[in-house]
Amino acid sequence: MALLSVIRRWHYLDHLSIREIAKRTGLSRNTVRKYLRSDTVEPQFKVPERPSKLDPFVDRLTVWLRREMGRSRKQKRTIKQLHADLVSLGFDGSYGRVAAFARAWRDDYRRQQQMSGKGTFVPLSFAPGEAFQFDWSEDWAIIDGVRTKLQVAHFKLSYSRAFFVRAYLLQTHEMLFDAHNHAFRVLGGVPRRGIYDNMRTAVDKVGRGKDRTVNARFLTMVSHYLFEAEFCNPAAGWEKGQVEKNVQDARHRLWQPVPQTETLDALNSWLEDRCKALWQDIPHGIEPGSVADAWAEEVASLMPMGRPFDGFVEYGKRVSPTCLVHLERNRYSVPASFANRPVSVRLYPDRFLVVAEGQLLCEHQRIIERSHDGPGRTVYDWRHYLAVVQRKPGALRNGAPFLEMPDAFQRLQRHLLRAPGGDREMVEILALVLHHDEQVVLRAVTMALESGVPTKTHILNLLHRLIDGKPLTTPPITAPQALRLVSEPLANVERYDALRGENRHAS
Repeated sequence: MALLSVIRRWHYLDHLSIREIAKRTGLSRNTVRKYLRSDTVEPQFKVPERPSKLDPFVDRLTVWLRREMGRSRKQKRTIKQLHADLVSLGFDGSYGRVAAFARAWRDDYRRQQQMSGKGTFVPLSFAPGEAFQFDWSEDWAIIDGVRTKLQVAHFKLSYSRAFFVRAYLLQTHEMLFDAHNHAFRVLGGVPRRGIYDNMRTAVDKVGRGKDRTVNARFLTMVSHYLFEAEFCNPAAGWEKGQVEKNVQDARHRLWQPVPQTETLDALNSWLEDRCKALWQDIPHGIEPGSVADAWAEEVASLMPMGRPFDGFVEYGKRVSPTCLVHLERNRYSVPASFANRPVSVRLYPDRFLVVAEGQLLCEHQRIIERSHDGPGRTVYDWRHYLAVVQRKPGALRNGAPFLEMPDAFQRLQRHLLRAPGGDREMVEILALVLHHDEQVVLRAVTMALESGVPTKTHILNLLHRLIDGKPLTTPPITAPQALRLVSEPLANVERYDALRGENRHAS
């Protein structure tokens, strides 16, 4: 436009000839004539079409791009992945050429969508207590000095726009159920409807239209809280646009700068307090006042929560001959009486229970490690192996589970194993925890070690005194007046010296 303006000004105002203008600009006279014949913009010259290495693959790439547009954000493949697929088919061009074609194709696709009216949306309105929206996101935090990738659950009430955020290490069923328990507790009740996307923890299969095959365990949770679960159409995030917007806003409200805590529980406590504080600061936008004011109005319309949903996920396992059950590449001990037998594992976000024959066998803290390198970790409970060492007391000497016994038991073991039969005596002392409080047994062992008499008999004596509440030391005996001596005999060792001096021999 600038060059066109100069040429027109020289020709029509300064009355310069076309030859003079061509001389000054370095353009040909035919080009100057085309500029002068143009009234508004600089003339566009046709760029000759040149063959591209991408031409044989355009149809294939177009089909792929159209398929990706129909997928959800988390399932879409990147341009780098599409370029790698083309290379596997024989394409030897650059990534930049594929990226440029994809940008142009997407711009044209969005333009067509807007022209057809598919890019236009209708604002949604919700009544108090009518619905909430749920979504997952991925964010980062520094936990105990380690930068950790988190799966974050987002809840948002559709009327008051009060939101709740909770972080987990995995995006699994037990995490989803635990997030609902905490969300309904913080939000003050349960709405009548929940809006979800087609996440794998809820939907097993997506059918035509609104037809969904919903996970049975998820349906159990929905039935427990008495709300209706509604699933969006694929790639239709606008149907739960409030929580989608909340995911974006949480990036700068909660995760920038990156929060630092000692534990995941401490992080979730901070997130809960931070969400409640933000309710006070964020204006609602439609209703008067803040989000907290609208939430206070909506709470009365929510259904009562009742008792929390017992959101465990159960798996069948078989205990190994070494009394271990395998879970997520780690191994955990189980009472020896259930070795080589099937058991059930009830998995919670932070722990799991081992159940068999209608009884609880043991409980372990759950270890979640993202690294897949190495053999995993083994968690022992030495109490689970007492039944084995009672039959095989020699296994106590090098038994790996017994390395984690309390310090007093280990000191007693080092003392007793010096003498023959000490391993069996140590096993009999350890077996006392099966019948008595472990802390009481541990106290008796500690007292025996401090007194310098760490024997089984002395420990049993101290244990029974502790259980019966008897004093541990014998009080002084006070004799009655009638039994007291008038003159107490004195010890005279000189008599023995006199006897030594006599030469008496047996005849």
